[in-house]
Amino acid sequence: MTATSVAPPRPLSAAPPKPVYSENYKRLVLFLLVTAYTLNFIDRTIIATLGQPIKDTLKVTDTQLGLLGGIYFALLYTLLGIPIARLAERFSRVNIIAVSIVIWSGFTALCGVAGSFATLAACRFGVGIGEAGLSPPAHSLISDYYEPKKRASALSVYSFGIPLGAMIGAVAGGLIANTFGWRVAFMVVGLPGVAVAIALKLLVKEPPRGHSEPISPPLGEMSPPGSAKGRPEDKLRDRGGLAAGQGQDQTAEVRAAPAYSLAREVKELGAVIGLLFGRWPVLNMVLGITLVSFGNYGGGQFVPPYFVRAFHLNIGQVGLIVGLAQGLSQGLGTLIGGPLTDRLSKLSPRWYALAPAIGVALAYPAYVAVYNAGSWQAAAGFLLLPGLLSYIYLAPTFGVVQNMAPTHQRATASAILLFFLNLIALGGGPPFTGWVIDHFSAFHYAHASAGTIWDAISGFFGSRPADFQAACPGGKAAAGAAAAAKAACSGALVLGTRHGIIVAYAFSLWGAFHYLLGSFGLAKAMAKARADRGEGD
Repeated sequence: MTATSVAPPRPLSAAPPKPVYSENYKRLVLFLLVTAYTLNFIDRTIIATLGQPIKDTLKVTDTQLGLLGGIYFALLYTLLGIPIARLAERFSRVNIIAVSIVIWSGFTALCGVAGSFATLAACRFGVGIGEAGLSPPAHSLISDYYEPKKRASALSVYSFGIPLGAMIGAVAGGLIANTFGWRVAFMVVGLPGVAVAIALKLLVKEPPRGHSEPISPPLGEMSPPGSAKGRPEDKLRDRGGLAAGQGQDQTAEVRAAPAYSLAREVKELGAVIGLLFGRWPVLNMVLGITLVSFGNYGGGQFVPPYFVRAFHLNIGQVGLIVGLAQGLSQGLGTLIGGPLTDRLSKLSPRWYALAPAIGVALAYPAYVAVYNAGSWQAAAGFLLLPGLLSYIYLAPTFGVVQNMAPTHQRATASAILLFFLNLIALGGGPPFTGWVIDHFSAFHYAHASAGTIWDAISGFFGSRPADFQAACPGGKAAAGAAAAAKAACSGALVLGTRHGIIVAYAFSLWGAFHYLLGSFGLAKAMAKARADRGEGD
């Protein structure tokens, strides 16, 4: 290597110079990432808002609706997340995000021209392909722009895209579908993504890996120089401060990507899997977010259809009511979660797990109240409570995972977390709930006098969904049927939907228990992770 190719050496005890990003610029980056995540969730969840008109048009079952909102989206979304994250550890995260937005936006628009259930399912697979490229690189970018003690807060702002996207998708999707039809709604919400992709590409800079990590302790406070853990050059290299065999100029991304090898990739994946599933506190937080999300995705998929079925509102009214009630409460809960747990963590890091455990447990009675309310006004009022309480769980969970992972494995850590979470929760929650609703509806159709949830659970496996679908295709009696037949189909579908949603949200209580378990040992695990990276407090 020639002399001109290496920057003059600096003392290893000094942190390398870093580009300075103003607070306003970091806010711009975070705003653009939130916008992308908002579009991500609009395109992901609009299927729930449009579910009832799709069911009416294509005469599908609730299980099929669940598949469209679940595994048909989640399968490729989860499978591609890990390889895309590995690319994000080596190449431009900004470029990956921009390309991904264009792909999922295009497939969302194509959903509007689907003429059959199979075609619509294929388009949903395409949406999943594109959306796989957002969150892992976005989490990694945010972690490089924001220091550890502000990461949960920054990630709570990013996670605000979840309720914001769900709210906009419900309100705008419902109003557009009510006026122009569900096909036009898909096309309209899919188009803005291209503009956001261009803005991200032009305005967001790729920061150095480990840019916002705390400075290592002085040399005198480190382990002996001969130890693997104590060499300052190793500490700087792990944090992106040194590229192997190169100088320390950090005006560009300096962590040199090693030559690709399958063995190295397997080793990296194994290390991250060990981090997520081999440490008690992290394992339980991963199980907690998965189970809570299983209930949220499963129950949430059928909230708009329930309001249509139970209160006979049109899709535009339902989108406005449900979108605003859920969006406001879930948005506040998400935004509060990061700052609240960052503040409580000063008392003890255990609060990163305890706050979600408490919030999720308190939310479940409110969910039960929503689906036992006698009017849509009362149901909408109760719907303001559970999101505010339960959505505290997102930011602290993502923050703990990012703070536990080494700088060069953060996109991968997010991808593996999202793989596990989304394959089970997003992939399984909606079809499971639809399957339960189909069975409960069939039971209530065959046993009109048995109207409680306990009756439906006890008779679950004796019910015959195929008979109900034959008698009530798409949940409605055939055209020209007698009033009694129409009432029987409608009543059974309402009870089945109500009880199915309540069962789905019960999984959140199981998740709250795992958050409680995760609080034990969390402070010690996070302190060890900081020490392993050579960070100061």
